[in-house]
Amino acid sequence: MIWQFASRYFRAKKSTNAINIIAWVSVVAIAVGAGALIVILSVFNGFEGLVRSLYSSFYPSVKVSPVTGKTILLTPAQLQQIKAVPGVAHISRIIEERAVLSYGEDKTIAVLKGVDSQYNEVTSVKDKVVTGRFDTGNEDAYRAVLGIELEAALGIDIEHSSAPVDVYVPRRTAGSFMVPNEALNNGYLVPTGAFAIQQEFNSKYVITHIDFMRKLLEFSPDEISALEISSTAGTDANALKGRLQDLLGNRFRIQTRYEQNQALYAIMHTEKWAVYVILSFILVIAAFNMIGSLSMLVIEKRKDITILKAMGARQQLIMRIFLAEGLIIAGIGAAFGFGLGALVCFIQQRFGIIKLEGASFLVDAYPVSMHPGDFGLVSITIIVIGLAASWYPAKKAAAEGVELKAT
Repeated sequence: MIWQFASRYFRAKKSTNAINIIAWVSVVAIAVGAGALIVILSVFNGFEGLVRSLYSSFYPSVKVSPVTGKTILLTPAQLQQIKAVPGVAHISRIIEERAVLSYGEDKTIAVLKGVDSQYNEVTSVKDKVVTGRFDTGNEDAYRAVLGIELEAALGIDIEHSSAPVDVYVPRRTAGSFMVPNEALNNGYLVPTGAFAIQQEFNSKYVITHIDFMRKLLEFSPDEISALEISSTAGTDANALKGRLQDLLGNRFRIQTRYEQNQALYAIMHTEKWAVYVILSFILVIAAFNMIGSLSMLVIEKRKDITILKAMGARQQLIMRIFLAEGLIIAGIGAAFGFGLGALVCFIQQRFGIIKLEGASFLVDAYPVSMHPGDFGLVSITIIVIGLAASWYPAKKAAAEGVELKAT
């Protein structure tokens, strides 16, 4: 009965046309707010998915590194135990260190990352090579795969030149840097490929053979900087982390992919929630229209309220009718907004109408990804705002006195 009264009040022609106009203005305002929220949240989802895919191609599912210092010792027996842990698919030993690169007259500082033969099973950097090929060489000739921006910074022409890059790293036993030849170890690498993932990696990393790094840094056979691990399909990263922590103890830092990039993901989530809160004010503005529309409707239906009370209707029933009226306005606006937002997102996904400015992006148009959870969140927001906007007019309607006149 409550919804019947409320829907009839919404559809019925009012004595004052302004009431209808204000009600539909409220519907339009809520529709615009709901649609904008869906579109913006979907764009954030798209960027988040893009960033996750880019970072997952470079960062492993789980990483084992030292709690203190720069290196860890893992014996072949320990590596076999790690491989046997449920959920572990592949492991790759890593030796990583900053170095000075020199190519002709150009010099720069980069991070050298020595990897073993299992590295391409742990990450998908190989799939991101855009020039040349992924080849780290062997003991006969060590090679390197550079970030594409690092390649440009050094002026390397991978496709037409095989000139080596000189590499300099501090010697572990050096007591003084006054004599460079005694303080630095030197080697050279032949560039064979360039990868393009994300600027942070493209301008920073050089991937080479682990044996080159071991000789250059004078590491022992069991000494590495980190161990990168890929997980089997369906394995929970946190559960795998717990099993590895139980096996290796507290001497090792074990991080999931999320923890390796925790600051980045935290910033992305914060930005998304900040935009959600800001755009929710559009719905709050629409709520003021609802308050005006429902307040005028209460005045319009004062006679109906009096008759209902005379027939025995309690204040709670009257209040629920006008609360339901507010929810109908909010619901119609939400339905239109969801439809509009979903249509805009679908068109963007299909045709990429809105392009990204600049030529440095890996995608041409704004990425969009609609999530059911966003529709649920916006729905709850609209319901809360609709109830809040309807509460005062509904309370005022419930407080109306019975003033039937005798005829």
